[in-house]
Amino acid sequence: MSRTMLAGRMNFATRTFAVKEVPVPDPGPGEVRVRVRAAGVCLSDVHLIEGLLRPMLLQGDEVTLGHEVAGEVDELGAGVVGVEPGTRVIVGAGKHVGDVVWTMGVDYDGGWAEYVVAPAEVLLPIPATLPDEQAAIIPDAVSTPWGAIEWTGRIKAGESVGVWGVGGLGVHGVQLLRFMGAAPIVAVDPVEAARERALEFGADLALDPGDPDFDARIAAATKGLGLDAAIDFAGVAPVRVQALKALGAGGRLVLVGISGGALTVENDGRFQYARKQILGHYGSEPRHVADLVRLSELGRLEFSRSVSGTLPLAEAARAVERLEAKQGNPIRLVLIP
Repeated sequence: MSRTMLAGRMNFATRTFAVKEVPVPDPGPGEVRVRVRAAGVCLSDVHLIEGLLRPMLLQGDEVTLGHEVAGEVDELGAGVVGVEPGTRVIVGAGKHVGDVVWTMGVDYDGGWAEYVVAPAEVLLPIPATLPDEQAAIIPDAVSTPWGAIEWTGRIKAGESVGVWGVGGLGVHGVQLLRFMGAAPIVAVDPVEAARERALEFGADLALDPGDPDFDARIAAATKGLGLDAAIDFAGVAPVRVQALKALGAGGRLVLVGISGGALTVENDGRFQYARKQILGHYGSEPRHVADLVRLSELGRLEFSRSVSGTLPLAEAARAVERLEAKQGNPIRLVLIP
């Protein structure tokens, strides 16, 4: 008799989400089965449940959600070497199928489950000093802003940077910008609690986007030069207009949040004259996750403040509701199977 397990499943045909019993997956050649110990709840998961996002490569109508996963190696598929059962690992959130990268928890089954199967090459060992809950959220919650800062934005120490949207991604953007020496760091969010949190995580200034003195305060913070870079974690059209205006000559706007709508430059002449740039960003590379794990192990970065709460896997729907409603202004909620 085959074993079963709990899994948080999204059915895109019926547009329903439920935690239910499914068969425990077996690893195929080159794959590893991981016993999940912690899985982050991301706003992308909420968008999948709400219908704002849909898989592009999913075979069938249903998938187990969850792309932020940590656990321990449980069983090896044929041909897997160099991986030991019992090893604590982060499960990388994507895999190559031919020349195409599929996203875990979107295009194939993810980690809102007791077990998940993944290619052996996407596993990253976790140091003993890094708890499962913190390790789980590094892919995406921390690695996406790190990729936007280090890779797409090419932000350097000493540059002035604005962060629009201080949620689960943006707050880590602030923390990472502080770590790598950006100055000043200006956080922008309409929620007072989010602005207070931004200051706790290292912002030099936190502004309400509706502040009538917004432009003057940006000018004062940058000595009249404008921002060197701005990162949009909100994915809202008015944010992009405001961020572009706040940039100085040669400034870069990095788009991380997804609006699903049109992107408009209100005055292309001014945009071109100031040599501003708009850069699209999505996700991160495996090296970004490895960077962050190493930096955590060396004590340069610390993510205990990022775990706002844990819930049993069976209560995944409640975790989604809490994140969607921003109950308690969470950074990341984590499911524990």
